[in-house]
Amino acid sequence: MQVPLQIISRSFSVTPAIETAIQEKVEKLTQFFDRITNCRVTLESTAGRHQQGNLYQVRIDLSVPGKEIIVNRNSDADHSHEDLYVAIRDSFDAAKRQLQDYVALRQA
Repeated sequence: MQVPLQIISRSFSVTPAIETAIQEKVEKLTQFFDRITNCRVTLESTAGRHQQGNLYQVRIDLSVPGKEIIVNRNSDADHSHEDLYVAIRDSFDAAKRQLQDYVALRQA
């Protein structure tokens, strides 16, 4: 099932490579749980320290029956998010964990 995907970038342009990486992550989530009805990914770059560059924040909003799953990975809490692809990976890993919890509760 094709999930409606919205990618929002607040402070930089989304490249085709970033878009592809996000689409692949969403596809993996739908392989785990095929009833996701909507996915919105918000990317934001904040000015980092001079030597280390920008820090990235990724927020994922997943709509599933009866619930909205929200993942917000804040760059201040984890400096590995100086790499956008790491921030995306970590955010989707957290989304999968929340989705697994949701599925487990539905089956109980």
